[in-house]
Amino acid sequence: MRSFRIGSVFGIPIKLDLTFLLVLPLFAFLIQQQVGSVTDLLNQTMGANLPVDPLVAGWMPWVLGFAVAIGLFVGVVLHELGHSVVAMRYGFPIDSITLWIFGGIASLSEMPEDWKQELQIAIAGPVVSIAIGAISYGAFLVVPTGLPSARFVLGYLALMNVALALFNMLPGFPMDGGRVLRALLARTRPYAKATQMAAEVGKVFALLLGLFGLLNLQWLLIGIAFFIYIGASSEAQQVVMKAAFEGVTVRDVMTPGPDLHTVTPDTSISELMSRMFTERHTGYPVMDDGGNLVGLVTLEDARDVKPVERDAYTVEEIMTRELHTIGPHADAMEALQTMQSERVGRLLVVRGDDLVGLISRSDLMTAFDVVQETGSVEPSRRTPARET
Repeated sequence: MRSFRIGSVFGIPIKLDLTFLLVLPLFAFLIQQQVGSVTDLLNQTMGANLPVDPLVAGWMPWVLGFAVAIGLFVGVVLHELGHSVVAMRYGFPIDSITLWIFGGIASLSEMPEDWKQELQIAIAGPVVSIAIGAISYGAFLVVPTGLPSARFVLGYLALMNVALALFNMLPGFPMDGGRVLRALLARTRPYAKATQMAAEVGKVFALLLGLFGLLNLQWLLIGIAFFIYIGASSEAQQVVMKAAFEGVTVRDVMTPGPDLHTVTPDTSISELMSRMFTERHTGYPVMDDGGNLVGLVTLEDARDVKPVERDAYTVEEIMTRELHTIGPHADAMEALQTMQSERVGRLLVVRGDDLVGLISRSDLMTAFDVVQETGSVEPSRRTPARET
């Protein structure tokens, strides 16, 4: 997601995703269309005795719509801060809180595997939302009846924050309720198994939610269902891979230095493409005449050169000089996370200034498959050099 920082709370950066700038006026539009019906609901459920005519006159519905929309997203930030403060208490740093089209996301640098810690972190957000709802309701009771617009906003926020808490407690992993479910399952099961079970429940919930949204033409619910399904699948895969790679280092998985195929800076792009075809590699470390690592060239780099110009251009002119590296004794899972965060397909393995190997996403996937089948990384250590 493309986002920009708007401030920080407790040292946690608060960011706005570009999609938020679209959804805020959309929420305001939807709310302003429902001012009359919501007023009736508040009158029936909370004894508000709000007059309808002043609230639906002129620009007032738009003013109320934006006020409620902003209030809701402030509540979302506080909801995520609830998760974040408890997580920091247990020593898990928070990278950021981001507002986007489906609400908010608190990005933890690492997820807790202790079920008690995860349970407390998961329920902290809904507890904050209920507290916001209670405070809004208390303010609603205190505000004079002569300020119907303020009472409308406070009453709406009271209802919506409680609804937000209840919705988040549904077992749609990775929503809060799904994380609560995983924490309870992890009491008597391995963390990876508990994650898989919670993820399956989350995917079923997402399918039901998506079907409900489709039948009722609720596109936001369909989008949320899609997000839940993808999130459940992704996190389950990450946890399973982390368990499989426990104790596995980059050195165990990488293509070692003696088996590496390299090129020199003066290699022509035509020759490079020919080698990629015959050797079935898509990335090469670039070594100078002194044996020093000076860059990395990939198929993506070579594709930028027109076929008729490939004899005239050399690797030095297109190679990447900003290298992503990792040490041989780093965890294999760290290598995968680095590739994901840097959006690259391979990392150069270095010891000091020396190139000792290369690890690619395909290396990791091959090793993962071997571990899944055999329960050990030993066969992958004996596997010949793989595609890089």
